[in-house]
Amino acid sequence: MIVRHFLDWVRSAPAGKRAEATGALARAYLYSDLSADDAAAAEGAMLMLLDDPSPLVRRALADAVAASPSAPPAIVMALAADQPQIAAPVLALSPLFVDADLVDAVATGAALVQAAIASRAGLPRSVAAAIAEVGTAETCLDLVENSTAEIASFSIDRMVDRFGHLAAIREALLAREDISAATRLTLVAKVSETLVGFVAARQWLGVDHVQRIAREACEKATVTLAAETPPTQMRPLIQHLRASGQLTAGLVLRALLSGNVVLFEEALAELTDMPVERVSSLVHDSGNAGLRALFDQAGLPASTYPAFKEAIEAMREGGFISEPGGAARLRRRMIERVLTRCENEALGELAPLLTLLRRFATEAAREEARLFCDDLVAESFADEQSEAA
Repeated sequence: MIVRHFLDWVRSAPAGKRAEATGALARAYLYSDLSADDAAAAEGAMLMLLDDPSPLVRRALADAVAASPSAPPAIVMALAADQPQIAAPVLALSPLFVDADLVDAVATGAALVQAAIASRAGLPRSVAAAIAEVGTAETCLDLVENSTAEIASFSIDRMVDRFGHLAAIREALLAREDISAATRLTLVAKVSETLVGFVAARQWLGVDHVQRIAREACEKATVTLAAETPPTQMRPLIQHLRASGQLTAGLVLRALLSGNVVLFEEALAELTDMPVERVSSLVHDSGNAGLRALFDQAGLPASTYPAFKEAIEAMREGGFISEPGGAARLRRRMIERVLTRCENEALGELAPLLTLLRRFATEAAREEARLFCDDLVAESFADEQSEAA
């Protein structure tokens, strides 16, 4: 009887009043103890309201039924096919959709629809993959920031390929703990490309100069990241570096001169297609014959061998023990030793290597100075705190 009166009233009521009454009717259906006849009548009335000309009414219905598992499926499905602002609440909250429904909505829906789906709690991998493939940048950002979404690594890589040049997406991805070291390096490379283009476009520096600075910054970031990478992820990281053309002699030498022996040995194992255990034994063996054969098989430039040999000999003598900075920072004393030995050799092919070593030495000296100044400031602050106490 109440529903019959509602239907009579709703035909002439203003849109705002109809919207309020529609929400009340839907909540009564979902949460009140209606008789079977009243429940059937209420469901029929809601189905009729799907054709209401006012979006306010249909949005009120969508808001009321969106999160309920007891909502009539036909109503939920119809609302999901309505205008984006009406479909968004049910697509964001309704538990009645299966993965295929959501994938289809992502493929065919507007940005507002995609964003609603990207915000769903516990979003499954298949739907996240669809968003990564066809979603807008804003939608992909919503997905990355959804801490409950299940996102496969290939979906993350796809978003990096599509939108890695956007700072907001880069920052959101880097804030996640589940992205691989290889993906982090790809994001670093995206930043580098953006900065190179920016500086070169303004002619602040020559293109070659900017590209060299960016390349060395990426190599420094690679060694830093590798120092924090678990051993189980090291080989995939090395394979990514090789596939992307970043596994250069300069990077391998930087790793060794930073004391990152794991990265150095894994890189040689990848380049020579040898077990890392075999590579390690040749590196740490007291002789140099096996080391030279290993170096040649890795395909590294012959002109860089003197630097590698001298650094390995210093490592065998414990040259990394006395220097601070972990395995992420160039070792100044090690570089100076290698540089001095190489300077005593004939120039010619060694000239580019000496230039590289001098840049390494400058970088190491500046880093050491920063650490020294930081320690002085920390000691001064500690003394002031002690005196104040």
